[in-house]
Amino acid sequence: MSLKFTTRACRPLFSRLTHTAARSPFRHHVRPTRQFMSSSLRPSNALSSEDIEASNAGSTSTAPRHVNVTIDGKDIQFDPLFLRDSCTCTRCVDPSSKQKVFQTSDIPPEIEGASVTVTNNTVELAWKHDVPGFTSEHRTTHSMEWLRDALNVQEKLHTGVTVDDRVPWNRKTITKDNKWVDFKSYMANDEILFDALSHLNKYGLLFLKNVPELEKSVEDIAGRIGVLKDTFYGRTWDVKSKPNAKNIAYTQHFLGLHMDLLYTSNPPYLQFLHSLRARTPGGESLFSDALHAASALPAEQFNALSKVPVTYHYHNDAQHYHYTRPTFELSSNPSDSSSGPERARMINRINWSPPFQGPFEHSLTPRKQTKSSYGLREYLQASNAFEKLLSSEENLFEYRLEEGDCVVFDNRRVLHARRAFDASKGERWLKGAYVDDDVFFSRLRVLRERFGGDWVADGVERKVPHIR
Repeated sequence: MSLKFTTRACRPLFSRLTHTAARSPFRHHVRPTRQFMSSSLRPSNALSSEDIEASNAGSTSTAPRHVNVTIDGKDIQFDPLFLRDSCTCTRCVDPSSKQKVFQTSDIPPEIEGASVTVTNNTVELAWKHDVPGFTSEHRTTHSMEWLRDALNVQEKLHTGVTVDDRVPWNRKTITKDNKWVDFKSYMANDEILFDALSHLNKYGLLFLKNVPELEKSVEDIAGRIGVLKDTFYGRTWDVKSKPNAKNIAYTQHFLGLHMDLLYTSNPPYLQFLHSLRARTPGGESLFSDALHAASALPAEQFNALSKVPVTYHYHNDAQHYHYTRPTFELSSNPSDSSSGPERARMINRINWSPPFQGPFEHSLTPRKQTKSSYGLREYLQASNAFEKLLSSEENLFEYRLEEGDCVVFDNRRVLHARRAFDASKGERWLKGAYVDDDVFFSRLRVLRERFGGDWVADGVERKVPHIR
């Protein structure tokens, strides 16, 4: 590995490679150490900022000087702004809180690497025109491993080479791959928890068994992941039939496939339902993978469900919630040639909750339609096809929650429903809770770092460096 300063035009972080990380994983070939120190200490073959200035005499370029790093035989031009902003020394990142104690906007635009010391595994930089308040003694150190991974992340984000662990399923698939986890093991063993949460991330559905007959058990299960989501239903809530119910879930009638709280700006990500009483005939739970159904839709119907806004509301019991969102929230727009599975991979969130749907607020009157515009008629056709896929027998997984069972599912992907039951012939009581997506993915990343050596954000794997 070698370093030098250049004056080529600056790119956001560092220049893009001519190959993708997915096709050609980096290999580290160590070169002899080369040092760039102050004039009084550096060897005769080292370069300082004065040397660089001299070599650029007569140049009219005002572009910032890059730090050029040779990695696996390829020259990578790192922007000094990126290297300085990423500093993790104890003056830049508080050791206790792990929080940055300076702002990116504090870095002078003219910042340069004043001297660099390179070893086999690390790059240490001193700075010219450093952040105000930092002396010439300040050093920034980055490991070669971390720089390589940063480069990989940029390349994958640029080329769209992303990780998607989700596995679409129908009844046959989930019946074969479904996972049941013992409550005590889930609570006591982090490796079993990691396996359970990884499965939940893939399939959006997980079952626990042998859960204690305690109202707080659902809090224990959800709390093993992180902080519970508090809503106007409470931190936890009861699903029981009762007269004059303010929510259809609190009746004994059939409850169709839906998702919870889509009328809020940030609907819950995970839902937990612990069965405390199952002493009435009926009341079987139904689950359907909306991601699988979306992958089977023709392109035009998929596009309609990703374009037409649908209103959800809850206006009852001194509460008034209102939010509008499309059925499919996408990370990018599919091309006309994209296959069904390719389109489904572009879905970040799915929204489907007919019981809580309000009046449409767009496309209310006929208007001239173009190839790329979608109105109520297109939505009607697409939603009808989507509902048939969701509720088809081959796509429904049915299970009666017995006492001591708890189901956990992805509320932004897996739809749930319940068959009618006869409340006069026994008691049916579920205790529920929610957890947000940030909480779930934080816990999953921590466990994946520990047991897998990497973590995922924005669909891109990041390695856990041995040296930062």
